[in-house]
Amino acid sequence: MILDTMNLKGKTALITGAGRGIGRGVAIAYAQAGADVALVSRSQDQLDEVATEARALGVRAVSIVADIGKPEDIEAAVSTTVDQFGRLDILVNNAGINHRTPTVDFPIEEFDKIIDVNLRGVWYLSQQAAKQMLAQGDGGRIINTASLASHMGVPGLSAYAASKGGVGMIIKVMAVEWATEGITVNGVSPGYIATPLTQPLRDDEEKNDWILSRIPMKRWGTPQDMAGLYVFLASDAAAYITGQLFPVDGGWLAG
Repeated sequence: MILDTMNLKGKTALITGAGRGIGRGVAIAYAQAGADVALVSRSQDQLDEVATEARALGVRAVSIVADIGKPEDIEAAVSTTVDQFGRLDILVNNAGINHRTPTVDFPIEEFDKIIDVNLRGVWYLSQQAAKQMLAQGDGGRIINTASLASHMGVPGLSAYAASKGGVGMIIKVMAVEWATEGITVNGVSPGYIATPLTQPLRDDEEKNDWILSRIPMKRWGTPQDMAGLYVFLASDAAAYITGQLFPVDGGWLAG
């Protein structure tokens, strides 16, 4: 049955940025689908709340405090996941940071921070996860959170767009390199989703009104709107899909 192919029971998923927003929604959706979850972010309290919610759904969960901008933290996150659950089947690179400033005034220090987390961190964690998946020998799933800024220019987001555009390209390279090993690599490009990261935009009446005017569905998305695609891409139902970037934007790019 087709729904059986989207069951994640027996799988282990590592999700970064899992303490809030889209990452939290994905983590709970994976738990609902039966996967054990390794939850990664910089906030212990937030992680523990998500872990408690996941365990209530009957799966195992572990909280891992880590900064994805630090290679040593990435290595520790993968090793802790494997130590706790014995394997790693699904990686969701969701952690990300942003800084909005016109390019001519953009501080180089902020540019470096964004690239370290949003691009280098995604690349290195994908590499480390793939090594584990290759050693297991039965494939795996890597899903990266990209952005509308992977597809279009947005004023003030030069560093963020550079990082997310880069994510779009490493998805393609990794997908091609690991295709014969059964490891698929895909991405999801959220539109304007109501999360703590976008709260300042929603609080700005003028910007909020303009954003809503551009979304054909006339509403902000929610983490729940994102979760189904992440579950699908992690499942056996998506075994022949790789190297793709899927917008979930309420119709923004179509309008």
